Amino acid sequence: MLSPDVLQKLIPIVGPERCKTSREDLLTYAYDAYVHEVLPDAVLLPKTTAEVAEIMKVASTHNLFVTPRGSGSGLGAGSLAKQGGIVLSFSMMTRILEINTANRYAVVEPGVVIAEFQRAVEKLNLFYPPDPGSANVATMGGSVVMNAGGMRGVKYGVTRDYVLGLEVVLPSGEVMKTGTVTAKDVTGYDLTRLICGSEGTLALVTKVIVRLLPKPKTKRTLQAIYNNLDDAGNTVARIIEAGIIPATLELMDQTIIKALEDFAHLGLPLDAAAVLLIDVDGEPETVEKQAAVVAEFCKSQGARDVRVSQSEKENEQLWVARRAAFGAIARVRPTCIIEDATVPVSLLASAIKKTLEVGERNRVQIAVLAHAGDGNLHPFFLCDQRDKEEMARVERAMDELVDYAMSVGGTLSGEHGIGIAKAKYLPRQLSPASLNLMRGIKKTFDPQGILNPGSFLEHRA
Repeated sequence: MLSPDVLQKLIPIVGPERCKTSREDLLTYAYDAYVHEVLPDAVLLPKTTAEVAEIMKVASTHNLFVTPRGSGSGLGAGSLAKQGGIVLSFSMMTRILEINTANRYAVVEPGVVIAEFQRAVEKLNLFYPPDPGSANVATMGGSVVMNAGGMRGVKYGVTRDYVLGLEVVLPSGEVMKTGTVTAKDVTGYDLTRLICGSEGTLALVTKVIVRLLPKPKTKRTLQAIYNNLDDAGNTVARIIEAGIIPATLELMDQTIIKALEDFAHLGLPLDAAAVLLIDVDGEPETVEKQAAVVAEFCKSQGARDVRVSQSEKENEQLWVARRAAFGAIARVRPTCIIEDATVPVSLLASAIKKTLEVGERNRVQIAVLAHAGDGNLHPFFLCDQRDKEEMARVERAMDELVDYAMSVGGTLSGEHGIGIAKAKYLPRQLSPASLNLMRGIKKTFDPQGILNPGSFLEHRA
């Protein structure tokens, strides 16, 4: 518990208006996009690195638990105060500090919303590729500590591939900088990449330096409709095998198609087994050729209909459905749990089939969405967490899918992280030596264990 004496030391750092302690305020920080809920003892909203450092000095002195939080769009309870203490929200650190066009980098504070940052750099003909489905609400800081991926990962990679450097506050309150603004830097251990993807367990990110690319001159979006889910999955594998690297390659199954149509009335065919959404981008002449090749490729693999956009407006119209998928499918049942496993792309069709078989065998409704181009599968478990018997079946289904992913050389998570949702599965992918080394790194950064307590590393089988 947060004692009144310690609270009185924290309030002057941020002021009473940025220290939240009422139950009504705390409830708004008690959940993320996972099913777990827990109230923090207080919420602090700093505006500067100096304030963050002072908060951590108090926390270190009094062994106070601190959990960092961006926009709360995470899918594994990573930003919840799982063992009490304070939530440190970065929602007021929202400045874009620099966009350097000559050297193609930018410096931002952690609370900057990804989509807003993307729009800002695109006005200068620059491009920040990482594009998670929650980009309209997710923050740059949150995407760094989760190493977020998204829909453009197949061609452009993930957040870690664009982070050049960080400013962080250590649990002791010490401010540390990692990396540089240069494209190359092999000085010492790569602490930037270590912190990126650490799920808020090592340090608090207060500034992010990211590299930018030239903005692609044009883009075409293709929508391919399939009567057979296997044909859609096989199309993905064949496209990648043929050496075609689209900017995005997304798959939605029939359950998601029906939910979207019920939600937004977009004109999607309800009898379709699957839809592929594919982007190609780059030089206009190359894009036109690639779009034609991909369209023919889809048809040859069994697509019954392929639509190719003819304008930027049409591009966006075709993507409306995909970006609305989470909200639409969450309306189907009271509880929606999104899992996140990655398999080799050549096994995507088999993985989708296995997912649906597991759901049927365990009498659990599962919808499938995938960043198909990099084999990143998102099964949506549609259930009711108030039904204990049903939730036991959900857990059995999850166990089976984890075992399957591990058996084919896959991974527990492609982009959502581990959080508490998949902590118990860590020993299935990581060896005891790996886990012990990670716990040793955590102890070096945070010897008191005050940063994001209850995190994935604290799970013991």
